[in-house]
Amino acid sequence: MSPEAIRVSVRVALFAAIALMGRMAFPVLMQTLGNSLAVSALTNFAAGAVANAVLALMYDEGSTASIGLRWKQRSRRDLLTGVLAGVGGAVAIMLTALLLRMASFGGAGAGGGVINLLFLVLLLLFGAAGEELVFHGYAFQLLTRTAGPFAAVLPVGVLFGVLHAGNENVTFLAVFNTAAWGVLLGYAFLRTGALWLSIGLHFGWNAAMPLIGVNLSGFTIGVAGYELRWSVNELWSGGAYGFEGGLFTTLVVGALFFLLWRAVPDEGA
Repeated sequence: MSPEAIRVSVRVALFAAIALMGRMAFPVLMQTLGNSLAVSALTNFAAGAVANAVLALMYDEGSTASIGLRWKQRSRRDLLTGVLAGVGGAVAIMLTALLLRMASFGGAGAGGGVINLLFLVLLLLFGAAGEELVFHGYAFQLLTRTAGPFAAVLPVGVLFGVLHAGNENVTFLAVFNTAAWGVLLGYAFLRTGALWLSIGLHFGWNAAMPLIGVNLSGFTIGVAGYELRWSVNELWSGGAYGFEGGLFTTLVVGALFFLLWRAVPDEGA
């Protein structure tokens, strides 16, 4: 193994170790929250932030560019584009289901109120940013520069899917679609050389779920006061896992790949 390969391996291993320890330790510190979604989102953010900060400080003088968070002229546009594309993908599934009479809306309790909804959206933003820092932060970006971009995107995407296999109500298709999302988010980084587009995509998709009234990656949120009720089988609806467990998401991910390829300028690192 060459000295360069050893250097890269050490940094990736150190990043992974810090992130893993964070994902193990932070849930214990946050268990008083009593909310599994809150614990998951804040754990991902804390673990990702600490792992990236430590590696950036140790090897890159704390540079935000080394973790994909340098604010550039196009960053605001990339973030907004990502949010709109993520929300648009979820809304497209909802509208298709309604137009084809595969689903309809029904009541589901009183809802959580405006304050709870705003808190949830903020929580989902932290969760999305945290997962992007963990999966597409310092270690991922180092691998794209040294092992080649697509040698990093596919393995990390598969890992992203596999690590969701322990979620409630998960299915094989849910894991496959989540892995496809992981590859898409990695590709978003390649197009821009920063995390803003992938954070926007991740957050937009996640935030749309409670507003539509469906589960998010197996989590039942139920703050809208209504839910989308399907009249077709889980192959299309995703069942209790949510949209990511159905074939509509497979199609949407493919469409989003095409959108990024055609509409987002390629200015990656």
